[in-house]
Amino acid sequence: MDKIAVIGLGYVGLPLARLFATQYPVVGFDINTNRINELRAGKDSTLEVEEALLQQVLVKEQSVTFGLYCSADVEDLKNCNYFIITVPTPVDKNNRPDFTPLEKASQMVGKVLKKGDVVIYESTVYPGATEEVCVPILEKISGLIFNQDFFAGYSPERINPGDKEHTVDKILKVTSGSTPEIGLKVNQLYQSVITAGTYLASSIKVAEAAKVIENSQRDINIAFVNELSKIFNLLGIDTQEVLKAAGTKWNFLPFKPGLVGGHCIGVDPYYLAQKAQEVGYHPEIILSGRRLNDTMGEYVASQVVKLMIKKGVQIKHAKVLVLGITFKENCPDVRNSKVVDVVKALKDYDLEVSVFDPMAKSSEVEHEYGITLLPQISSVFYDAVVLSVAHKEFEKINYKEILHTKGVLYDVKGILDQKIIDGRL
Repeated sequence: MDKIAVIGLGYVGLPLARLFATQYPVVGFDINTNRINELRAGKDSTLEVEEALLQQVLVKEQSVTFGLYCSADVEDLKNCNYFIITVPTPVDKNNRPDFTPLEKASQMVGKVLKKGDVVIYESTVYPGATEEVCVPILEKISGLIFNQDFFAGYSPERINPGDKEHTVDKILKVTSGSTPEIGLKVNQLYQSVITAGTYLASSIKVAEAAKVIENSQRDINIAFVNELSKIFNLLGIDTQEVLKAAGTKWNFLPFKPGLVGGHCIGVDPYYLAQKAQEVGYHPEIILSGRRLNDTMGEYVASQVVKLMIKKGVQIKHAKVLVLGITFKENCPDVRNSKVVDVVKALKDYDLEVSVFDPMAKSSEVEHEYGITLLPQISSVFYDAVVLSVAHKEFEKINYKEILHTKGVLYDVKGILDQKIIDGRL
């Protein structure tokens, strides 16, 4: 029977490992021992897998039938014949692709790789990265020959963090293999657990390209409506009302303005741009969209300050509360959060900025961004409140109780009643 190893038990790896463990023996591997101990106790701090579902598949020792065994010991991977790598692919401070996690995961798998094994990558990369970056590492470490002794596949992750409706099994999965025969095997493996079905791409490069353009397309469309919001603001027109009216046409795409962060939309376009530049093409639209979206934090801060000035609020040392620091609603993930840009820009105006987010881990935010979260919303009155993330909890707040009479309420996400807000994107 096939035995599967899932390398990296984060937002992508854990839901996938849990799903495969309903039918296969699975070793879930992560280098973070705290994460392994948490999962062994049946807890998931990412909130992607419900405790009851996780506990149903957990086993205390490696199974021969089905179940999820969580481990930080490489030795526990030796009996697996499918290795699915789900580590992140971030960018560095200069927005250049950082393959370090992927390279280290490949090195580790190379140590336990055997003849006949298949290594499947789910991490988002540029077209060609699997065979150009990862496979040579596997060959070097294992001493095996690619497509003769071992094989590769690519099946891009399609996890939507915080979304309890579109879970991994309910989203159609793209698959591919390094040979036609391996493509069929990889496709059948995923097909056995993905109820939404699979799509077998003609090659690994095609599958890689399909993934990276999914998020590039979204990034460009959001950049377009972000630019519209800037134009309409200057014209004194409500962007949300314009989009609502335009949305009455059947083929209008319902994108909304906002802060574009996270580990996908705000990162993946740089991977495609990097590869394009390597082959001599300078991408204009892709990078233009990235540049515009990266200005939105500073833009939000400037709009809040303008509204405060119009209301006669003394700017220097005014108290501002930013609600939300995660990159999206109802999710604890703070990676590449663009709310941080809003906070920094507000502080540049000499405002006293406090941040509250019940979903985020205080220690993680402190470590990543040097921002100390409020344990709860303070009883002081604020000169401005910026709703940056649409957590459900924020819809229940009585904003009159935390704002000065002349205070500004700015709704980045456009979820509050228009009658109570002073501005929105």
